[in-house]
Amino acid sequence: MSTTNPVYIITGGAGFIGANLAARLQRDEPEARLYVVDDFSTGSYANIVEACNRLNAGPFRGTIMPDSITDLNWQPAIMGLAPKAVFHLAAITDTLVLDEKKMISVNTEPFIDILDACDESNIPLVYASSAATYGTPPQAAQETPFPTEAAGNPMNVYGFSKWLMDVETNRLFESSMIESGDRPHVVGLRYFNVYGPGESRKGRMASMVYNLTQQMLSGNNPKIFEHGQHQRDQVHVDDVVSCTLAAAKPTAKPGIYNLGSGAVTTFNDIVDAINDALGTSMPPDYIPMPEQMVNSYQHYTCADMSETKSGLDWEPALVPAEAIRQYAAQLAQDYQNATATNA
Repeated sequence: MSTTNPVYIITGGAGFIGANLAARLQRDEPEARLYVVDDFSTGSYANIVEACNRLNAGPFRGTIMPDSITDLNWQPAIMGLAPKAVFHLAAITDTLVLDEKKMISVNTEPFIDILDACDESNIPLVYASSAATYGTPPQAAQETPFPTEAAGNPMNVYGFSKWLMDVETNRLFESSMIESGDRPHVVGLRYFNVYGPGESRKGRMASMVYNLTQQMLSGNNPKIFEHGQHQRDQVHVDDVVSCTLAAAKPTAKPGIYNLGSGAVTTFNDIVDAINDALGTSMPPDYIPMPEQMVNSYQHYTCADMSETKSGLDWEPALVPAEAIRQYAAQLAQDYQNATATNA
């Protein structure tokens, strides 16, 4: 297929981040043709519709390919569509899925095919890796930001599946340097804790910001693990989309990068920000962490963003505390509107 207009492929484009990415592309490049590959096992058409409305992108005009990424033959697909870039976000993202064979089969095997197809067709590929690849590196105990080289000891099979994607990428980089002296345009982004509009259908995997706000809007004290001092790098979905697009630019340096805010926010800080947004003063109910989670829980995460800034010429625009307040305020407005509609 040949076209004068740019083409983009987004796997997982009906999910939380993917739908926001599709809407942003449609808004910023209205002449582009978007191909969304999603089997809708966790995504929804409504995510795309809502994201397009939120970003004033107009009604969705792309093509939906309701296929599993494991079923597509990627080389002819990519050669035929000749995309300007491929954004690979599709994955099992539920970190509590314990079926190791399923997790690795879905998250790792199709990625290898996509990676090879993009390399052979000289198509830029940007894919979602994860902060789960770090597990608990020495920097966690020191409470210092995680450099990219600290990854490799994930604490669950989800993180391991994402680590395997990074391994394949580095293997391709090494072989390409030997053969041509240059790296192909592949960028892996280790997403940290992403929150923001469009995550309402993620269920138990929605962000802590979303779930705590919903608890408080329902009149319940927010429940957090004792004693609310766990620290996470919370990054807004708009920053995530912005960086993901920056990674596809011709000026981006191929590599694997962190994508976070570069700052830590405690669970108590999140509750405080939500209280500020709602005009409430609801104290948290501290609960013990389930025993089965203790050994696989990241008590501290923070992205070292120095390489991201130099390699992608990008840095986060949103400050977590203020962005969380704004997001919680919007969730409150949505809640009030839904309550009024159902009254």
